[in-house]
Amino acid sequence: MAADWLGSLVSINCGTTLGVYQGEVSSVDQTSQTISLKQPFHNGVKCPVPEVTFSAMDIKDLKILDIQNGQDGWSGRGGGQTNSVLIAVPLKGDPRTQERLISPQQNCSKSYGDRHLDMPGQPKGFRRRHNSWSSSSRGVNQVTPKKNGLKNGGGGGPMKQRDDECFGDGMEERLDTDFDFEGNLALFDKAAVFSQIDTSERRGNGTRSRGTPGEQTPSRYRHDENILEAKPIVYRQIDVPQPGAKEYCTDSGLVVPSVSYELHKRLLSVAERHGLSLERRLEMTGVCTSQMALTLLGGPNRLTPKNVHQRPTVALLSGPHVQGAQGISCGRHLANHEVEVILFLPNFVKMLDSVTSELTLFSKTEGKQVSSIKDLPDSPVDLIINCLDCHENTFLMDQPWYRAAADWANQNRAPVLSIDPPVSGQGQAVEAKWSLSLGLPLPLAEGAGRVYLCDIGVPRQVFQEVGIKYHSPFGCKFVIPLHSA
Repeated sequence: MAADWLGSLVSINCGTTLGVYQGEVSSVDQTSQTISLKQPFHNGVKCPVPEVTFSAMDIKDLKILDIQNGQDGWSGRGGGQTNSVLIAVPLKGDPRTQERLISPQQNCSKSYGDRHLDMPGQPKGFRRRHNSWSSSSRGVNQVTPKKNGLKNGGGGGPMKQRDDECFGDGMEERLDTDFDFEGNLALFDKAAVFSQIDTSERRGNGTRSRGTPGEQTPSRYRHDENILEAKPIVYRQIDVPQPGAKEYCTDSGLVVPSVSYELHKRLLSVAERHGLSLERRLEMTGVCTSQMALTLLGGPNRLTPKNVHQRPTVALLSGPHVQGAQGISCGRHLANHEVEVILFLPNFVKMLDSVTSELTLFSKTEGKQVSSIKDLPDSPVDLIINCLDCHENTFLMDQPWYRAAADWANQNRAPVLSIDPPVSGQGQAVEAKWSLSLGLPLPLAEGAGRVYLCDIGVPRQVFQEVGIKYHSPFGCKFVIPLHSA
């Protein structure tokens, strides 16, 4: 009985994993429960192998496509042509389909819509219940006839022979139907898929279901988000034994407490004892301050080789103390980066060794040094760096040169950057737009402007030695902005 089905055209659905196969039945083995198809098509595309074999366990649905006798080499097993229907039949050698008027096979009972198929001589495992080949809502497929005519201006000749050599392999010459895109698209339930997507997008917990309903993953991430779960962030990572009057926080929310000047002085003293000398601190402060100043001056948008005619001008107001030496170090680095630096420093009989060594290095640059306010420019400069104030010698504010320099800075309309300003109780004669603190901030007054913090390279064990629990808040930077907590 199995031989009765040889030569029949069937469609075998093996599920979503293997897909749908179509072809001519070449053999049916009842013992091993297998069926073989020759000239198979897989999901509408011709298979590279001449024959494929399927097991009954892999077959989800099997449909018999009956063909009228004498059409393109396909022959039906029955002699009648009753209940003829128009269905899609794949062409030999071409993945496109052709619609044929075919008749049902003999010994085969069908009911279009839901049909039960009994294969003679086969066990009940081969009995499948499946729907009709084409959608019942669309009815039979519509044939789109091609226009009759000759291509390339003739029906033969060299052009026809070249076409046959290039495109005639495995193809039938008579193609009187087109591929039914509309019918195949109707097999895809777009409404159900779009509804599932909309449901997952509107879900409150921000997850989207992929695969099985139990597998849910976050729908999307920002470019700066980590997809791996991390430990909770501890925002207070710095604890000081003697907290100052103010607290600050970074852009990422880390709390940075201020310290008193006495604790800050003791921290620098311990660091110097362990090898972080004053010269190292001066160089580190000069580099970080110059980087901040270069950014304030315009950075790469202004300091380019094509813009040498608009070199920025910086006025540096310095005093005869360590803060002044920090400013001179900053001026040297700015001058090395093609910035016009004008250093104001009064003439003193005796100055600190650190100030003298920094002046020696600054004199080797193209920077200009003046000792009188009259030599400072009358027009506004691009930036004023204030290093006049000192943490301990407050009597300098009564000196004539100090008052003259402060008046000039207040009258000039350029923004002011203060380096290592004193605490709020001492007051400041020059109102700054930005202030840069070193290591840990001091409780600065409102006139200090926006506070920035500079990393001067103090190791963590030095902080621990003075009783400060410290974790670096700088991240990948050496200068970070601080906000009032």
